[in-house]
Amino acid sequence: MPVHARPYASVIETIGWTPLIRLQRVTAGIRTPVYGKAEFFNPGGSVKDRIGIAIIEDAERRGDLKPGGTIVEGTSGNTGVGLALAAAIKGYRCIFTLPDKMSSEKVRLLKAFGAEVIITPTAVPPDHPDNYVMKAKAIVKATPGAMLANQFYNQVNPEAHYRTTGPELWEQTEGRITHFVAAAGTGGTLSGVGRFLKEKNPAIRIVAGDPEGSILAGYAGTGTVGDGHPYKVEGIGNDKVPETLHYQYVDEFHTVSDATAFQMARRLVREEGLFVGGSTGLNVTVALAVARAVDDPDACVVALLCDTGERYLSKLFNDEWLREHQLLPAERITAHTLLDAKGRGTPSLVSVEGSHTARQALNLMATYDVSQLPVLAAGACVGAVSEATLMARAIGDPSSLDRPVRDQMDPPYPVIEDDLALDRFSSMLSRETPAVLVRHNGSLVGIVTRYDVLHHVQGLR
Repeated sequence: MPVHARPYASVIETIGWTPLIRLQRVTAGIRTPVYGKAEFFNPGGSVKDRIGIAIIEDAERRGDLKPGGTIVEGTSGNTGVGLALAAAIKGYRCIFTLPDKMSSEKVRLLKAFGAEVIITPTAVPPDHPDNYVMKAKAIVKATPGAMLANQFYNQVNPEAHYRTTGPELWEQTEGRITHFVAAAGTGGTLSGVGRFLKEKNPAIRIVAGDPEGSILAGYAGTGTVGDGHPYKVEGIGNDKVPETLHYQYVDEFHTVSDATAFQMARRLVREEGLFVGGSTGLNVTVALAVARAVDDPDACVVALLCDTGERYLSKLFNDEWLREHQLLPAERITAHTLLDAKGRGTPSLVSVEGSHTARQALNLMATYDVSQLPVLAAGACVGAVSEATLMARAIGDPSSLDRPVRDQMDPPYPVIEDDLALDRFSSMLSRETPAVLVRHNGSLVGIVTRYDVLHHVQGLR
């Protein structure tokens, strides 16, 4: 039957059965197939849609949530969207607390669903009254008819993935899945999927990603809760051990930096057409490492693609934000880079021959607004002349203006290849050597001066 062949009673019915998509370009050179479970196809744009409706319906069955009631949760944003989406259909009020590191897009999205949003500081201990989870608990106590979704402790969370995500993966891979990779926030996805898949085949490996700064990977290795530190990837990792993370179903942890996760997320958009967030970038980074290590074309690695990149336009898809937080890879500046930055109206290389006079050389400098010229013979640099030197000599001896430059030139400029990095040739430039010539495929193609380097350093164009 074609997908969506029949109408649905509500948007809630479209949650789940998200596509499984093979990654083709970021996997170049890797023999093991890697697939992504595209959870951003859910109507709320993330994997958390699955637990939003499950938590609400469970609370209704238990009588904890009655008509006109209020749903409260401390969330990184996506669980809030999943809850708000279902609450919009069912007519509940929502109040969400979010740490202040979350993107403005998530806050606006929650408000678009009619939710009330309270922003809390990120850099506080998990038991501090201003921690987003503690703040949510205080709101429940002060609000009649309110219930806490409690995603970090509510076992409906992993159960939802045991009933939906795990079976989908098994069916979509026809039982061939060998590795499942996802990062833990609450741990519900890893725990529910891991439990289901291991019941089907105990040999399946469940691999967890964790941001640098989270305590979850360290706890898995030592059994001790260590000290975490703030990180920028949203929605995954933790500063406490949630009860919805069942470590018995997780075989290994891999730690990934913010910068690496964000770079992979940006690659997925540009190379695979998958518009995803930073947590997905982390998951795919780990999945590729696993696939390389396995090196088996008969294996099947699946990574969770958690949510849509539209929630991070102001952050990981904003070069200024990345640069501000020192998360943008340093641009490799080469001689070619500096040549490209020059104005298009100037020839890439202005030069004179040894037979040209000083007067001709000075006129050429004035025409192209340059202060020095290489002297070329048969395509090679045999010397150099500068405006300052020629003019100083002409003041004392006007006849020098009509003598050939070969009789009054300075030593030739150094020649470098166009792919040489700036930090490798900048030391060549000095008062005595104001420029270097740039060569590509054996031919001189341009000149880089101290002025060009200064403009780059100052950010000028």
